[in-house]
Amino acid sequence: MRAPSAVAGAALAGIVAGAGMTFARRIHAGPWRRTNFAGRPVTLLEGPVFVAATALPAIWRRDLPAVLAIVGPGVMGGVDDLAGDATAKGLGGHLRALRSGRITTGSAKIAVIGASALAAVLLERHAATTRPPLVWLVVDTGVVAGAANLINLLDLRPGRALKAAGGTATLLLAEPTSRAVSGPLLGATAALLPADLGAEGMLGDCGANAAGSQIGLALTRACPPWGRAAILAGIVALTLISERVSFTKVIENTPVLRELDAWGRTSP
Repeated sequence: MRAPSAVAGAALAGIVAGAGMTFARRIHAGPWRRTNFAGRPVTLLEGPVFVAATALPAIWRRDLPAVLAIVGPGVMGGVDDLAGDATAKGLGGHLRALRSGRITTGSAKIAVIGASALAAVLLERHAATTRPPLVWLVVDTGVVAGAANLINLLDLRPGRALKAAGGTATLLLAEPTSRAVSGPLLGATAALLPADLGAEGMLGDCGANAAGSQIGLALTRACPPWGRAAILAGIVALTLISERVSFTKVIENTPVLRELDAWGRTSP
């Protein structure tokens, strides 16, 4: 069976995401229910729906690196959503817990995301006609894993993480080598954004980590080596800043970012 085009992949992801979210809205109890920052009940099933919707086109086109980049972070993100240790916050919190001998679901998630990113990049390297220097294996792994964490840091207000992922995916459509990943991601984002903006659901770690990992993989396919190095430097800088500075406060205090963040939001 011929692999789907980016348009077909986006359509498939959008259909699956829309149907899945329709079902998710009907589940009003259980471990996937949460209360958002404004005290409204939301469903975290949006995350598994997003993972399924973007993984199916990757499976259809037999894109194993993309499957790994979606499923690994998505599954461990879901575990963290359901059984996460609330006493350890942020990347630094989980690493400090690990140093003290305590393994949290967050530290396990970091390990799985890193391993999934490395496996995806190794497969990309194996399929390449020319083998780049080993340093680019490290850089690309960092981009995929770092983007997974960065998008997750934005999933604190309705629509914020999906806008960041969808906006980046839209830009990446200009590069043919990344369309197989960015197309389905954009299709799923478009289908889920209304529910997310309406505070009916949220990606949670499951969906946000998978979205970021896909963005990272698409960036490694689209950008030249110097561009990937610059992206990794930016991801590392933002991750370190997030340990001390609230992204939400920065967004709220910056007029342009505040307007973009609030755009389309129908509920707090």
